[in-house]
Amino acid sequence: MLKKPSEILKEYKSGYDFKASLGSKGMFEQNKINERFFIGDQWHGAKCGNDRPLVRHNVIKRIGNYKISQVLSAPISVSYSAEGVPSVEPELKGLNLQGNLSINEINNVLEAFSNYRKVTAERLKFSDLTERVLRNSYISGSSVLYTYWNPNVITGLYADSSQKVGINGDICCEVLDIEDIVFGDPYCENIQNQPYIIISSRKPTEEVISEARLNGRDIETLKIISESSENGKTTLYTKLYKEYTKGDGYTIKCIKVTDKCVVREEFDTRLRLYPLAIFHWERKNNSAYGESEITYLIPNQIAINRMITANVWSTMTTGMPIMVVNGDTVTQRITNDPGQIVKIYGSNEDVAGAVKYISPPSFTKDFDASITSLIENTLTQSGANEVALGDSRADNATALLAMRDASLMPLQIIKNRFYSFVEDVARIWADFWVVYYGKRNIKLKDKDGSRYIEFDGNRYKNLILNATVDISPASSYTERERADMLILLYEKGAVSKEELLRRLPEGLVPDVATLIKEKDLEEA
Repeated sequence: MLKKPSEILKEYKSGYDFKASLGSKGMFEQNKINERFFIGDQWHGAKCGNDRPLVRHNVIKRIGNYKISQVLSAPISVSYSAEGVPSVEPELKGLNLQGNLSINEINNVLEAFSNYRKVTAERLKFSDLTERVLRNSYISGSSVLYTYWNPNVITGLYADSSQKVGINGDICCEVLDIEDIVFGDPYCENIQNQPYIIISSRKPTEEVISEARLNGRDIETLKIISESSENGKTTLYTKLYKEYTKGDGYTIKCIKVTDKCVVREEFDTRLRLYPLAIFHWERKNNSAYGESEITYLIPNQIAINRMITANVWSTMTTGMPIMVVNGDTVTQRITNDPGQIVKIYGSNEDVAGAVKYISPPSFTKDFDASITSLIENTLTQSGANEVALGDSRADNATALLAMRDASLMPLQIIKNRFYSFVEDVARIWADFWVVYYGKRNIKLKDKDGSRYIEFDGNRYKNLILNATVDISPASSYTERERADMLILLYEKGAVSKEELLRRLPEGLVPDVATLIKEKDLEEA
């Protein structure tokens, strides 16, 4: 396996050049353009001057925010299973599968994993991470969540009863831009089938030197890192690759280098999965990189901005037409200030010809309709029509819900990719738990509060773990619609006053409990 920094840098440069060749502008330039259009910097480089307002009607951001919010709208949970291990059945409870592991013990641990994943997700603020992954992938086509072991995380746990030997270290996550990732096979979509992956990251030089020192690098290496620093930063290349063992197994190895020296010699991560999960906004056949929707929305966005700007400019020139002044008759300075008195000396003909306005050409009435049509068609073709965005009106709640459900169907494909991404992350986390945790207590939370159970990762490191996303159906009703439906049920006698009050959306009626108690006292 390659160990020289120059050889790893060569591999990275090859992958970098491949990404730079994608599309008409290359990945790096196209993603910069997409970012500007998403945040609203849509007249960048247009060289239109400052003599007129440059209007922005950002349909790209509205489409993106709508789709991202819809993908994240349904609460999800994850359940774990182990290949070759059946569900607990009475006649199998005492059966040992591997060594002294029983089916009952394995399923108890898998259930604990599902609970502990929620605890880990809260600690890592997984909801924020997934929002960033979706936003990055909408702009760049793909985004990666990188999980790594951080030995400096303080867990609050101890290895001894006297609480003198602390247990430190836990997993952490970082969202990586696809521009900073190079895949060994750019035509392979499945990240776990890659021969190697290289991550490029700009880090403070002192941080890189500290890591090199902790990994036993010599003084000469530390000096090279320091001398190659630029503006206090150093580019660190982390290469992950597979090393196959006897049989069909393999392990994930890692090496960290700069462009001139090795920061950490290759080491065995002991993981069975690459610790990276990738999400593609749009898939491309035979490609490790996805496609951004923004790339193909930009022409529409430019046309919308130009048309609205022309419309606004026309309105301004119509309201404030160009003034022509006879300089021989009017000698004072003329402005557009209301009520200005203009002194003119001469005959009536001189007065009549002193000041005139040039009437601009009339603007076609169809222009406004064309702008509206272009905006609506862009939103509709992107799956973000007025029904989905909540701009439409229906005769009743049932009709509105039916329209919303129909408008959301195309998003199911993106949602399925997102759920698959969450499953990949869950499997990676479980891989870390069984490899790095060793013997420690893990925290579980349920409706009764939090508790700790004993866990020994070494007992389960040979299990083939899988993860499945469980989706909690999200209600499509708004709070207003739920309240109206409850009131209707009350008027028809289907629910009592107390049931109505208890089921109203939270916060709609202040201090509901006290109100119910007072009503009970009155009736008593």
